[in-house]
Amino acid sequence: MEARPVAALPAGSQWRYEPKWDGFRCLAFRDGDDIELRSKSGQSLGRYFPDVVAALSALRSRCFVLDGEIVIPIERRLSFEALQLRLHPAESRVRKLAAEHPAVYVAFDLLATAHDHTVVLLVDESFAERRRALEEFIAEPGGDALRLSPSTADRDAALGWLDRLGADIDGVIAKRADLPYLSGSRDGMQKYKLQRTADCVVGGFRYGTDSNLVGSLLLGLYDEAGLLHHVGFTATLPARDKPELTRRLEALVEPPGFTGRAPGGPSRWSTARSGEWQPLRPELVVEVRYDQVTDARFRHGTTLLRWRPDKAPRQCTFNQLPAPGDGALTLLEAGATARPNRRMG
Repeated sequence: MEARPVAALPAGSQWRYEPKWDGFRCLAFRDGDDIELRSKSGQSLGRYFPDVVAALSALRSRCFVLDGEIVIPIERRLSFEALQLRLHPAESRVRKLAAEHPAVYVAFDLLATAHDHTVVLLVDESFAERRRALEEFIAEPGGDALRLSPSTADRDAALGWLDRLGADIDGVIAKRADLPYLSGSRDGMQKYKLQRTADCVVGGFRYGTDSNLVGSLLLGLYDEAGLLHHVGFTATLPARDKPELTRRLEALVEPPGFTGRAPGGPSRWSTARSGEWQPLRPELVVEVRYDQVTDARFRHGTTLLRWRPDKAPRQCTFNQLPAPGDGALTLLEAGATARPNRRMG
């Protein structure tokens, strides 16, 4: 199932609410001793998360399909960077990372299981029925590596997650309790994310691909020691403004740009050109809209709202970002205690 972005969390008795976890969406399949983890795009994830495979192998059920999210908690908060580090070609490196920071599979739907050696498909059942089946299915042998995602019919409680957990969850998912599992559709599920704003220093810029005009602005915030750290970018620049803006930026080019954490260079996903960036004197300030912060950086590209000539660059600090909450694991521990499942299959 896909989720449709919405500007407000829907209300009504037909809706059930869950946290939107900051991880890798993953379908988990088991057929006897064979376990497969598959991303939303169909890529195999099992070799990168042997700890999750081991947790699912410990379940008594020998046949199932789960829908859920792989997350990695570090100091009780979820780290998307740690997930990305797992996508490494060397098995030894993956196992070392798994030992240092084990992953957790957060289950939020059950699509198939088995009873008396007969496969039982649940995709045509309502979410309310599938949820009841999932709560009975989740087994204690998975330990801390397998968790049941909280689900509530209380809209205010779901919105309270956002207030209590700060930036530790990605938003709230709303699911229609009366609909079946609509694979590939956005009709039965919606996602609500908080949109926040911040004033940032323009510490550098990148030229557009095959262009001599600016393509994106590199954003920075000051820490308590006065160091300017790269926190993200914005590429929502009107084409008509780019020639004059490029001239303005080029007049400010001066190293180092960022005195703390700097933008990365070329990677296996980028060209040498796209990895290059021009450092600027920290004189320009912009207000941007963002949706999520991960590891003290904007997780996605931001939207440029306006220039702030009235704002001093040194006023652009990390204090603008939401304070850490109780930790995302609080929800899993308080609201999703796993139940032992019946032996199935």
